Amino acid sequence: MKKIKKLKYILFTVFTVLVACDDFVEVDPIGPNAGDFFNTEEEYEQALVGAYDLLQATFWNNLIAVSASDDYGSGGDAFNYDQPVVQNVNFMLHSPDDEEQLRSIWQLMYAGLSRVNYLLENKDALDFSGKDEIIAQAYFLRAYYVFELAKFFGNVPLKVEERGGVNRIVDSRISATDQLTIERVSSTSEIFGLIQEDLKEAIPNLPITQDLPYKVTKGAAQALLGKAYLYDGEFEDAATVLNQVISGNQYRLTMGDDYTNMFTTAGENGPESVFEIQYTNIEGAGWECLQCSEGSYFVQFNGPRSPFTDDVYATGWGFLLPSQALYDTFDANDVRRDITILDLRDVKALEDNSLYSAPREDTGFYNQKYIPRKDDKAGNANEQALVHKNNYRAIRYADVLLMAAEAEAKSGGANAETYLNMVRARANGDNSNDYSTSEGSLVDAIFEERRKELAGEGHRFFDLVRTGRAKAAFDAYNASKPDDFEVITFVENKHEVFPIPRVELELAQAEQRWGQNQGY
Repeated sequence: MKKIKKLKYILFTVFTVLVACDDFVEVDPIGPNAGDFFNTEEEYEQALVGAYDLLQATFWNNLIAVSASDDYGSGGDAFNYDQPVVQNVNFMLHSPDDEEQLRSIWQLMYAGLSRVNYLLENKDALDFSGKDEIIAQAYFLRAYYVFELAKFFGNVPLKVEERGGVNRIVDSRISATDQLTIERVSSTSEIFGLIQEDLKEAIPNLPITQDLPYKVTKGAAQALLGKAYLYDGEFEDAATVLNQVISGNQYRLTMGDDYTNMFTTAGENGPESVFEIQYTNIEGAGWECLQCSEGSYFVQFNGPRSPFTDDVYATGWGFLLPSQALYDTFDANDVRRDITILDLRDVKALEDNSLYSAPREDTGFYNQKYIPRKDDKAGNANEQALVHKNNYRAIRYADVLLMAAEAEAKSGGANAETYLNMVRARANGDNSNDYSTSEGSLVDAIFEERRKELAGEGHRFFDLVRTGRAKAAFDAYNASKPDDFEVITFVENKHEVFPIPRVELELAQAEQRWGQNQGY
């Protein structure tokens, strides 16, 4: 995370687990001993930083989430499947044998969960002023990691106990022996309930503002709680807590040049940012450990393939290509279109296109929100492709407004149109495009607004799944796609979640105990 790199070495030694030691080899540990650590306030802070650190690994989550959407093609090399898992996900051909990115999501989100639980299982080791806020941040982080696991894999295995009259995630790490007995939570709905309880415990002890941008605030925890309620179909509760975020007046929609530049590094941690994952390019990484990078590898996927010549944008891998159908959803005066999509169709149409290498199923469109820019790459440490400093806007105020609009519309609230029209007015510059009943249902209008407002940010696929609209969306894609593009067959009661990587089932000896997700 930005401003906390000096803790990297300490965190490595604290969170590395030595699983075996025999009589012939005795090695003294380097650095702090994890079994005797929580002795000072500083050590609690260091453990919390370690828990935050795995958020940077969510670039894998973003990559897979965007590729799974009906609005983005995988792209990549036109002649070879150079990222087969990403491309299999895009074409809905993924299986339990697909590892790489899918297995990384499974492993790294559980690693984040374990780091949080390492702190929580020691929460009573020492008392000091400010500890309650540290513990509150930890509960938010646990909720975030578990939410990601639930989105991708459904009712995942967790250690659960009854505490305070409700089911809670156990405040302890999963040991090597635990994995052989731990069970899957009974339903994804129950997991959302566990997430909600963590957030309800966190919110009272979180401040409204923080001294450093990576730290979570009360508003961020309330927004994630509202999202957890929304995913669980508890619309009245979602409306209540999301309205608290809105009435708190801590956030606002950016306007004018601030909005145009919101997804550049100059626009990071702005007034619309509710929760933002921080990246930096000052510490390098290597290909043998992509998640060790302190920068975002996700950004590299979004640039046009080499050779590519441009004064502003840098070369990338040519993945995550916006569709023509997505481009066509924007009105001509909607400023979001050019913020969301870099249009290179004129280049693509040239008889001799020597400006960029055509990717697979080239649309001529690129994901401009997270595209590599030359100015951002200046000063990149080590391997430049791995250390993009572009932050990920995990929760934006516009998302909060649209979630609140949906929750209000589905629970009989009075503010749904107001919140929808606030987002539309920002996009169009005035209120000329306010919602009218002639458009159809208000809920449908809100969903379509989410499609446009949040395109390329990794929300679309999960919105389609949680609202039961995925099959219809992929059918619509197939009906409008170019003839030479591959048909995408979304199978209901299967593709709503991703398969548990087969190797993870085998390592946990859980092929029968957990079972594979339905359809895989």
